[in-house]
Amino acid sequence: MSNDLSKPTPMTRVVVAASTGTVFEYYDFFLYGSLVTFFGALFFPPGNETAALLASLAAFGAGFAVRPIGALVFGRLGDRVGRKQTFLLTIVLMGLATALVGLIPTFEVIGWWAPALLVTLRLIQGLALGGEFGGAAIYIAEHSDRKRRGFFTSWIQTTGTLGLVLSLLVIIGCRYAVGEEAFRAWGWRIPFLVSVLLLGLSVYIRLQLAESPLFVQLKQDGGLAKAPVRETLFAAEHRRCMAAALVVAAAMALSWYTAQFYSLVFLQTALLIDSATASALIVAALVIGMVIFVGSGALADRVGRRPVMLVGMLISAVSIMPAYSGLLAVGNPSLAAAQRTAPVTVYAAPTAFDPFASAAELDEATKARDFLAKRGISYRNAPALDGESLTITVANSRLTGFDRDTLQSALTAAGYPQRSAVVPIESVGDLDLTHLKLIGLIFFMIVGAGLTCGPGAGWLAEIFPTRIRYTALSVPYHLTSAWFGGFMPLTAAWLVARSGDVLAGLWYPVTVMASAFVLALWLVPETRNREL
Repeated sequence: MSNDLSKPTPMTRVVVAASTGTVFEYYDFFLYGSLVTFFGALFFPPGNETAALLASLAAFGAGFAVRPIGALVFGRLGDRVGRKQTFLLTIVLMGLATALVGLIPTFEVIGWWAPALLVTLRLIQGLALGGEFGGAAIYIAEHSDRKRRGFFTSWIQTTGTLGLVLSLLVIIGCRYAVGEEAFRAWGWRIPFLVSVLLLGLSVYIRLQLAESPLFVQLKQDGGLAKAPVRETLFAAEHRRCMAAALVVAAAMALSWYTAQFYSLVFLQTALLIDSATASALIVAALVIGMVIFVGSGALADRVGRRPVMLVGMLISAVSIMPAYSGLLAVGNPSLAAAQRTAPVTVYAAPTAFDPFASAAELDEATKARDFLAKRGISYRNAPALDGESLTITVANSRLTGFDRDTLQSALTAAGYPQRSAVVPIESVGDLDLTHLKLIGLIFFMIVGAGLTCGPGAGWLAEIFPTRIRYTALSVPYHLTSAWFGGFMPLTAAWLVARSGDVLAGLWYPVTVMASAFVLALWLVPETRNREL
């Protein structure tokens, strides 16, 4: 690589152009996720905060649900028409859909049209993103020298992190610029509308790119797949590779979302940290952690993709529960202490959470569980006591029925704090040891995610032939991102609501990561130095 930075090498231009566009596309996609904890109040019926959170997380997950469809549609275009034209189309769709989210009236203004429009635009975003990552990753891989392919393709793995960081920074900037009250009223629309500027820049950058040389050669030789979707999904020769790709992609998705996105939700819900401070903590951890993604790609060029990814999967599986337990203990030690000395038990029939239920339709047990979950307080569920529809015990106190003030008084008397112990961050000078510990715990999880994901794009590109590579890479990546990554926050939040344990939802990613590690030992081949 040339040392003359004023004249970037073609490979540098390829990486920067492909990665920059993908960063902007992930920025668009994660804006909603970054604001998910208060979007429920804007676009869904008021009165049940836990149900509103679940509904807003479900809308976030809806964008992931259609990503596999986008992978099929745009994967076929990428394998038949070309890499460049396809990811130009995806970025235009993403940018326009994101900008329109910033124009949707709230539930208070247009009622049920608000969530309907929101979900529709989330579906368009998901379709677009389904064709984006595969195109960008393949474009870089097909330009790379095989000895440095792991390093160059690892940059595309930082785009999700950079997109999330960019979305958080824009949100933080808007909060401080207009104030918290104005931001909640109308300022939240600004980050979405900004995507129009990013769209223009992204399209300009990608118009400067030439088509992938491997695709051009394949087209000239008449080797394009006639039915890339059918060959990808049904050809016997690709079944084992597809199974291995599903395992690796599932591990990539869950390690990334558990470490980097669900931690943001957890800080704000379970630990009651204000959204601006939580965002600042996540940004700090992500910026530090990006070196792990690129470093693991470079390491995979030396020792192989397989060992690096296996170590990452194992670290993720064993680090998630200790890290989140640490976040709870460090972020709100009074809460953690109260949970040990004054446990809460809810004696009532099980609650079926309905995201669309109004406050008037909720029974007392649902309201009580909603109140406790919103406070980040774990509780034990038990069958209803004879003659009582709801009984709550807090240490030695016994309450019948649900009265918010009475329950709050009992919790306060038992030592449960009413707000987070973490000092809000308004400037760099506000950083203290507690903030640094929280950043360190999040970074601890990012290490596993970085080792798993860093070599992943290169490995996925290397196991499939050029004629179906766009489709074959995109399908497993976005299928697992949808069902293991995108619905991870919703699944975890639902498990918490059902069990009463604020850490219960984390057994989902732990179980899947452990299973992926075992399956990878059997299925995943080494692809280092493989010719494309």
